[in-house]
Amino acid sequence: MTAAAGLVAAPVTRAAGARQLAGTGALLRLALRRDRVLAPVWMLVVSGIVLAMPGSLESVYATAAERSDAMESMNANSSMRAMYGPVFGDSVGALTAWRIGCYAGVLAAVMSLVIVVRHTREEEETGRQEMLSAAVVGRRAPLSAALLAAFAADAGAGLLIALGMAGRGAAGAFALGIGVAGTGMLFAGVAAIAAQLTESARLAKGITAAVLGTAFVLRAAGDAGTADGSSPLTWLSPLGWQVNLRPYAGERWWVCALIGGAIAAQGLLAYALAGRRDVGMSFLPTRPGPARGRIATAGALALRLQRGSVLGWTAGFLLAGIVFGGMASGAADLVGENRNTRDIIERMGGSGGLTDAFLATVTGLFGMVAALYVVASVLRLHGEETSQRAEPVLAGAVGRLRWAAGHLVIAFGGTVLLMAACGLGMAVGHGEDTAAVVGASLSRLPAIWVLGGLAVLLVGACPKGAVAAWAVVGTCLAIGWVGPALDLPQGAMDLSPFGHLPKLPGAAMDWSPLLLLTLIAAALVAAGLAGLRRRDMTTG
Repeated sequence: MTAAAGLVAAPVTRAAGARQLAGTGALLRLALRRDRVLAPVWMLVVSGIVLAMPGSLESVYATAAERSDAMESMNANSSMRAMYGPVFGDSVGALTAWRIGCYAGVLAAVMSLVIVVRHTREEEETGRQEMLSAAVVGRRAPLSAALLAAFAADAGAGLLIALGMAGRGAAGAFALGIGVAGTGMLFAGVAAIAAQLTESARLAKGITAAVLGTAFVLRAAGDAGTADGSSPLTWLSPLGWQVNLRPYAGERWWVCALIGGAIAAQGLLAYALAGRRDVGMSFLPTRPGPARGRIATAGALALRLQRGSVLGWTAGFLLAGIVFGGMASGAADLVGENRNTRDIIERMGGSGGLTDAFLATVTGLFGMVAALYVVASVLRLHGEETSQRAEPVLAGAVGRLRWAAGHLVIAFGGTVLLMAACGLGMAVGHGEDTAAVVGASLSRLPAIWVLGGLAVLLVGACPKGAVAAWAVVGTCLAIGWVGPALDLPQGAMDLSPFGHLPKLPGAAMDWSPLLLLTLIAAALVAAGLAGLRRRDMTTG
């Protein structure tokens, strides 16, 4: 190429790049407007659970000697390292990063995947993106706007954490904020890539969630084997990078370069994929058929659509149950003579013995995670409606209630399968009390159903606000994870339906709250179906 040709080519290339991003600002403003409730709630939840932790830790470990003993105890217990990671320092800030940093990163990742998929693949499924693309909107503008919206939410949560923790050390606070925000941004990149690979928003979310679950398992397996975060399995996980950033314990700033490099690489890959496909298309298209077997009912169609999700979640719950069931025997060794730690575990899982309290705590946590499944499955109704796939089904001899019932049976019935798998897995890992552990897992179902019922109500009565169900689940997760450690008043704990359940195994069985929560769930579902029956079907 001659020098003159090169001078001409450079402006042309820059102009082409600018056209690819045309309209990004307008789409970003639209995304921020649509997320004006969801994003701030998630930011406050993510930052709030971190900022509330130091005070609780100071009440549990009042002196430096107690904190030092706690650090040694935690690092000596492989079960606790698997759950939270190793402890790198005995300051309150270091213990805060150990206790809640990884879980705050997980919440940030969930927020990111919801935002990115919502503004990319969901827009294409509903046909809105095709309409927008008819205006002056570049090919890569929707992806840019979605990533910027997710990055803004992650950066906001990280900034709130850094400012709130700055009084305990500016460097450690900055590192902790970067770790949480960086984890969220990493999984925003994963979601962006998944949105290019698949034709379905549900599948894009499922792929990203599977990557997140795999990252947690790798981090847990690596940290269970080593007490210094040096395991290759830990370094294979982005959550392990967050742990190895070591806030308040001799920060490793070079890990930030690793996180930033991974975010940049993911962004480049997502942009490359976005530039090589048409709107609505994907690199892994849905198989057009022919379908094997005969789909004769709306329920059979719902099962065909969601069976992969149900099987994947069930397998994950079974395997995780086996792992955590095997940890139960180490609970008593961890606590030792520390009365405050014992009180926290008993507030989470009851006072029927430390092993039973640990099992009750873990089944409660699994119940909260199962709430994510039921909300995602219920919102599939809204996705089928806005993508206009429900229209040809309802045009035949299938009423709205039959159509909705097919999906709701999978959503609510699937939670039974999930919690039963969790209980069986924990019983296998624990090696005893099979009936008690399985029963404890199933006792979480009424609270899960209440959150699922709320999602049905939103889909039926206020479809444009259906995404708010995620914010409610996130709030319940935050209450369940950190409420007992913060010794929140009972009124605050009762905001979550899980706060009303008996702490099984170990506690006395009380059927009244289970029946009441089941009735509330049924009422919410009935109200949602009534709203669905009366309102017009929507396309967005």
